[in-house]
Amino acid sequence: MHPTTMASKKLQRIGLPIEIVMRLKRHGIYTCKDFLSKNLFELMKATGLTRGKLQQLIEDVSKAALPQHTTALDMLRQSIGPSFFPTSLPALDSLLLGGLPHGTITEVAGPPGCGKTQFCMMFSVLATLPIPIGGASGSVAYIDTESAFSAERLVEIARCRFPDHFNSDVNLRGLCERVHIYQEATCQDLQERLDVIEEDLIRYDFKLLIIDSIASLVRKEFDGRLHGNMIQRTNHLAKQAATLKYIAESFKIPVVVTNQITTRLASPQLNRSGDDSTIALAGEEQSYVTAALGNTWGHSVNTRLVLQYGQGQARELIISKSPVSPAARMMYSIESEGIVLRGRADDLDIQLGEVNPAQQKISVRTPQTVLTLNPSSCIPV
Repeated sequence: MHPTTMASKKLQRIGLPIEIVMRLKRHGIYTCKDFLSKNLFELMKATGLTRGKLQQLIEDVSKAALPQHTTALDMLRQSIGPSFFPTSLPALDSLLLGGLPHGTITEVAGPPGCGKTQFCMMFSVLATLPIPIGGASGSVAYIDTESAFSAERLVEIARCRFPDHFNSDVNLRGLCERVHIYQEATCQDLQERLDVIEEDLIRYDFKLLIIDSIASLVRKEFDGRLHGNMIQRTNHLAKQAATLKYIAESFKIPVVVTNQITTRLASPQLNRSGDDSTIALAGEEQSYVTAALGNTWGHSVNTRLVLQYGQGQARELIISKSPVSPAARMMYSIESEGIVLRGRADDLDIQLGEVNPAQQKISVRTPQTVLTLNPSSCIPV
């Protein structure tokens, strides 16, 4: 666990007496970092404790702020209970051994218009459903960085996918009340939101955290043509990944993020514009399209689902990276009820061969056709 993430842990999450937590809050002390930044006199004033009792409290907070070690047996004991978030797509759930793994980051990557936000809204509906009909019976934290969320579309998916449950205004109102939208406009805003979202996770019983999209703000603020910017971007993404992993593991919920696409080039001289959202058509035989944000971010993701265009109107869902599933492919379409897989599970073509998840090719649409750019000896963009 990243030390900065541990230090940002809320005091109410480490087992301090509630009256002490409330006293500290009145003095603007919310996290382990806030607490350990104060001197002894300031803490005595804030807590009202004697020096001896305060020393024990400082020791307890210091231990909580340190990166923890565990054993395989401890992890096995903690894993008892529901470990997956069902997607309501039987073929996908079967391959993932139950759905999206709790305590991990799942990325949905693909070109514009392929259905990434549709996936997120469908997952939002599922998180609020009662457990007996396949839901998580909780709320959703939906961080929207592209202003792409649509409440009308959320309701349409709910009504069409689960007509028996959402046939009343009461249940629809309950759905909308449980999906909490946070709109963040900068990288700093997003990181600050993640740093303080613990309180909302507890208060609203969030069973799912969504960021749509993780790439949008980063690519706007960090110019890839400048070497110093790329270092800052990598450090920023590493911090975000550590925070998201801490949230997922601590609260045992799935974190879902969407990612955009980029072009990897065979030579530094080819189209080094720094705008990795464009496709270098002039050098297509030496370039290919893949998920954005590079290898470092790719290693932080536990499960990567790639959405891409096939021939004609066809769309393909690829399990590019998973700790439990081999590489797999299936066809899907976007309907009134959200994402729908096409074909029976035993008819799905799921053999992809050897694929590097960080460099999975993605098929994209041009105005004329569907284009897949083939890899050569590529460098990351």
